[in-house]
Amino acid sequence: MSVDINTSEISGGETARAEIGAADSDPIEPSAPNRLSHSISVAPPAPNWDSVLEDAAQVPTLMIVDEIDLNRRLLRAMLKAASYRILEAKRPSEALAILEREKVDLVIVDQVMPEMSGTEFCQLVKNDKRTQLTPLLMTTSVQGMDNEVAGFESGADEFLVKPLRPALVRTRIRSMLRNKALVDSLEEAEGILFALAQSVEHRDRYTGMHCERLAAYAIALAQALGLPRREHLALYRGGYLHDIGKIVIPDAILFKRGLLTEQEWEVMRQHTIRGEEICRPMKTLAPVLPIIRSHHERWDGTGYPDGLRGEDIPLLARILQVADIYDALTTARPYKPAFSHQHALELMHEEARRGWRDPELVPLFAEVTSQSDDSGKLWAGEGMQQSLSAMRRELAK
Repeated sequence: MSVDINTSEISGGETARAEIGAADSDPIEPSAPNRLSHSISVAPPAPNWDSVLEDAAQVPTLMIVDEIDLNRRLLRAMLKAASYRILEAKRPSEALAILEREKVDLVIVDQVMPEMSGTEFCQLVKNDKRTQLTPLLMTTSVQGMDNEVAGFESGADEFLVKPLRPALVRTRIRSMLRNKALVDSLEEAEGILFALAQSVEHRDRYTGMHCERLAAYAIALAQALGLPRREHLALYRGGYLHDIGKIVIPDAILFKRGLLTEQEWEVMRQHTIRGEEICRPMKTLAPVLPIIRSHHERWDGTGYPDGLRGEDIPLLARILQVADIYDALTTARPYKPAFSHQHALELMHEEARRGWRDPELVPLFAEVTSQSDDSGKLWAGEGMQQSLSAMRRELAK
């Protein structure tokens, strides 16, 4: 049986219900839309450094990397008045092993060491996604501006020339740890946002693995376009965060199985604006904001929330939209069966002809997925996991 389906909102299970129809649904509270009149924003809490130092479970961990025992003992003596947990390593290989298994808040490393130089060690630490935000304080006995420049270029955050002055060492370390605490709080806030986004998805048992698939489809299309890695990262994050605004949409609307009223549609359309407001305080998510706000715009200007037309719609939003529609069409929902890969592409081509979708991206997406069989198995199961693993490794570089 052929079903004529409008995919303009299908990514969230929205318009498809209006086109197909479904069972009765729970009534919505009349006051529900009014509760959405204010903005929601998530900002990282200001860290209380003194309370962190007082909490034994959160005592900062420092690691001293120096071949000479006397140098390590001197540094320990300089820092004994503070509440630090101090680890030691004689060789870079030992230090790297410690970083593999321990959470280290700051590393003090000498520039001259066996196995590799301090600058080479810094490069390794900063090139690893897991440790790239770990502050590095480099010490050296060698005077000269060129030497300091080499240290900073390798990734060192601070540089001290021996003989070390205890007061200066303590002040620099405390300053670096304050900055690390701020960075950690921002990472935690970003992590909370991603957890909220996934909680939105997990509320609907029909959209399992939706975010992962979306990220894989979008990045495959970005690679075909030759976009830089930073935009791959934005699409990866956008795959998870594009619908975070639905966390403020009442369940009675979000999961309604019947037709949405015009008032309910007005509430539903607010999720793009609310999502942008939630993520806007996070400066690291600035490249993702156009995706969140504009992924429901249409090529002919009939989309929402801003009625953008053609190339005025941000490219990354158009990319994610194509991926979102394909995933919605090829997965089963309460109001529709899972369409085959080929039938999904036919519907997408039809919408491009109607002027709803980017007329160049849809054919390119079809070409990118041309190796899929009729059930789209290339993008499922083991193949999907391999694609996601490769994508995570690439973005972690």
